[in-house]
Amino acid sequence: MAGKTRDLALLNLAIDSKLRGCDLVSLRVRDVAHGEHVLARASILQSKTHAPVRFELTEQTCDAVRAWIEQACLSAADYLFPSRQSASSHLSTRQYARLVKQWMALMGGDPADYGTNSLRRTKAKLIYRKTKNLRAVQLLLGHRKIESTVRYLGIEVDDAWRWPSTSSAESGISGVRSGAGRRLSPDAPVASSNS
Repeated sequence: MAGKTRDLALLNLAIDSKLRGCDLVSLRVRDVAHGEHVLARASILQSKTHAPVRFELTEQTCDAVRAWIEQACLSAADYLFPSRQSASSHLSTRQYARLVKQWMALMGGDPADYGTNSLRRTKAKLIYRKTKNLRAVQLLLGHRKIESTVRYLGIEVDDAWRWPSTSSAESGISGVRSGAGRRLSPDAPVASSNS
């Protein structure tokens, strides 16, 4: 990504923010920066759910975003990733998807195996693997239902029961359905992998 300041900022922000592509490309400078200072924490309203979602930016991401804002001479009201096309005010989700495919090819991956949700899912999966806190990941992704988070992460319901970081009721995993469609209660036994 050497010499591609915008792409580096977009890639880092996509991973750190865990935002849907439509929300990522429609960010304005004021959403992530005040003056010349890029925020370590930001909050936006999601376009899909109309619910607020908070995210943290690493120092590396803050530096990349700051460099992009300076290079592009963007003001607070400008879209963070403006379109190069006069017909659109910000980068389209389609163009963002094309960029993700290009990045994956540059990194040696098969572009067919990756999409914009791959970036959204990256940090969420890392956080889940480290903490096993499904409720925290649900909040970070801005999901309304814990079932959505379970499906999104591609984890098995039984794994969520096996690794509770808090009580079942606190973590929000009661009422999750098993693969067979039956409703699981917090007291339900965990099925062994042999059955």
